[in-house]
Amino acid sequence: MSAALTELESFLARELGRVVIGADASIRALLIALVARGHVLIQGVPGLGKTLLAKTLARVLGGQFKRIQGTPDLMPSDIIGVHVYDESKRDFVFRPGPLFADVVLMDEINRAGPKTQSALLEAMEERQVSLEREVFALPEDFLVLATQNPREFEGTYPLPESQLDRFMLRIDIDYPERAAEAEILARYGARLGAVPFPAELGAIDRALLAAARTEAERIHVAEALNGYVLDLVRASREHPHVALGLSTRGALALVKAARIAAGLRGGDFVTPDDVKEVAVWVMPHRIALTPEAALEGVSDVDVVRGLLDTTPVPR
Repeated sequence: MSAALTELESFLARELGRVVIGADASIRALLIALVARGHVLIQGVPGLGKTLLAKTLARVLGGQFKRIQGTPDLMPSDIIGVHVYDESKRDFVFRPGPLFADVVLMDEINRAGPKTQSALLEAMEERQVSLEREVFALPEDFLVLATQNPREFEGTYPLPESQLDRFMLRIDIDYPERAAEAEILARYGARLGAVPFPAELGAIDRALLAAARTEAERIHVAEALNGYVLDLVRASREHPHVALGLSTRGALALVKAARIAAGLRGGDFVTPDDVKEVAVWVMPHRIALTPEAALEGVSDVDVVRGLLDTTPVPR
């Protein structure tokens, strides 16, 4: 029984649910990324609470939080930092940028230019920043939450495949159900300012997070299950609507996420159903579709669901 994992999920669902309404599936995905030390891309049209969800998670995680607004004129030095001359020391000293925080919210990441997007690559993968032959370490639990609008392309720079592959999960936020939307109006409709955070919003116990990670590492992954993941990966590379399939990094992310999903349901080993649950978060953004797929109206999520339906499941 994975007590720490289930306790952590209950805590996150309770605390985030005090601010964000109707985001149960998204909260589970965020928990998986948090335990796996993975970064998250939150995608959806404007006004659905992407930024609020990211800010609330940052508040619950504790530590230092910084928000970066993606704009075309944003430069790498604006997020990494710069060396400035200190008159008192008679030397140049490094002034860290907003990237040096426990949780970094990169809002509208696809509005930042390619150079700035590339500046995030080393930080996301190595949890460090190199600048002028010096290496600066980032916090141990460094987490990037990035948001983007997939339907607005004017003035945007689509993320390259190498950048997308660094995000462990992509959460697609759609319009809420009527009941959830009605609750949002009832709870916040009378307020004339921004959505307030409860003063007593709880923070995650770091010992509980460490215990959850230890439990996840103990979940057994059978050889046949690894074979199933490899079959999915191979099928994504050979699909007629896919120009670029899953990488080896994507396969690893799928196994890690499935291991945590198994622990959340109280299991001691990973099943194909655990892989299927997390595949819709891990796989779609790593698949590059062909032009024919776009013309036919086939989405990356459609391709992933098709792969899950057609790939044989091990017994």
